Amino acid sequence: MNTSSALLVADLTGVAVFAASGASAAVAKRLDIFGVVFVGVVAALGGGIFRDLVIDEVPPLAFADWRYAATAAATAAAVFWLHPQLARLRTTVLVLDAAGLALFTVTGTLKALDAQVPAVGACMIGMITAIGGGLGRDLLTGEIPVVLRREIYAVAALLGAVAVALLELAGQATTGPLTAAAAGVFLLRLVSLRRRWSAPVPALRPPRTGTRGPQL
Repeated sequence: MNTSSALLVADLTGVAVFAASGASAAVAKRLDIFGVVFVGVVAALGGGIFRDLVIDEVPPLAFADWRYAATAAATAAAVFWLHPQLARLRTTVLVLDAAGLALFTVTGTLKALDAQVPAVGACMIGMITAIGGGLGRDLLTGEIPVVLRREIYAVAALLGAVAVALLELAGQATTGPLTAAAAGVFLLRLVSLRRRWSAPVPALRPPRTGTRGPQL
């Protein structure tokens, strides 16, 4: 399998995983079949559409290649019909989301580098590609987006994107190292959830309880 075919397989796998994540979240909110499929498609294709528009690949692959939309819709519909067999939907959503985050981090960064985007910009595009689908999913299902919470999410994607860029610069962007980079993002996301790691937040001073007289 050549690099182009491997990238397509990884991209479609990420689409399927994020579609399943979005559909599972929609099922948990008890949306109808259209809502489940719609949320799944947005979660699956949102990040990729942003990536393609930024690197000037028009029309985006999500619109130009029927396999992307078909994969997303079919996966979301399958989750709608099979959800009684999916135990503990919240855990399922989190695991699938971590997998999608990892895959889209790698493919988004690689595509940006292939489009001659400088390494720093490619890392940013890779990160936004990875978090875009989850952002759309959370907004549509009425949740605070994961990327805005204290959890390690965007940070994991950014670290993975940096790893991919370094591998590309070193000429080591082959299947094995790239798989290891994706696995690192996946494991970091899951371990941070398990151990409740979070990014720093500002320390707020407690409100004053006393009152002061008028200032002259």
